[in-house]
Amino acid sequence: MDPLWRFLDGGLTGNGAFTPQSTVLSLLIAFVLGQLLAWVYYATHTGLSYSRSFVQSLILMVVVVALVMAVIGNSIVTAFGLMGALALVRFRNVIKDTRDIAFVFCALVIGMASGSQRYAVAVVGTVALGAIAVYLHLTAFGSHGSYNAFLRFRLADALGPDHPVPAVLKRFCGAYALISVQDGDRPGTAECAYQLVLRDSSRNEALLAELGRIAGVTDINLTMQEELLEV
Repeated sequence: MDPLWRFLDGGLTGNGAFTPQSTVLSLLIAFVLGQLLAWVYYATHTGLSYSRSFVQSLILMVVVVALVMAVIGNSIVTAFGLMGALALVRFRNVIKDTRDIAFVFCALVIGMASGSQRYAVAVVGTVALGAIAVYLHLTAFGSHGSYNAFLRFRLADALGPDHPVPAVLKRFCGAYALISVQDGDRPGTAECAYQLVLRDSSRNEALLAELGRIAGVTDINLTMQEELLEV
């Protein structure tokens, strides 16, 4: 393990000297670690804002930053020159999801570690960040609020305690709450809105079918709260 650790720490690449061989090795390691980071993002992404170009950009960003670090080397003059050149570039793409920004910073740090031949930091950091992202995804850490769906429909008669709608909701939901009842655009109708805690989202179609079979229930709309918040 000691030779492997010295290799990851840059001990076998010329003691930190930026040679063509060390630069190629840095780019290869950056590409592999960028792939790992992109796969973690792909596997843990949820919502509607997925972009293939963003996933590919994560890999390219790690490699580009590693190349920038190799160009800078130990030269302060070159570093200031690159800063001035990059200051002329204007990025107008708006990142909507703050989680995507976190992955961008991860790509930058991994690229910096790979380009500066700190391979141990790059590898350990990528594995640690990937494990944290998977943990947060699997545990749904940060989720707040018990309701996960929003149901709207039009009703032709009064919604009383013996109406079949609450009985259907009780079968499919762990909990539900009526949040509004408004007069519809047609006389004698009402528009009802519920917040739901669905037991199994794979049974959404069955829930809609059951509601559709109730006399007087029309214009049914079911929106998952997680998807609504990701737009």
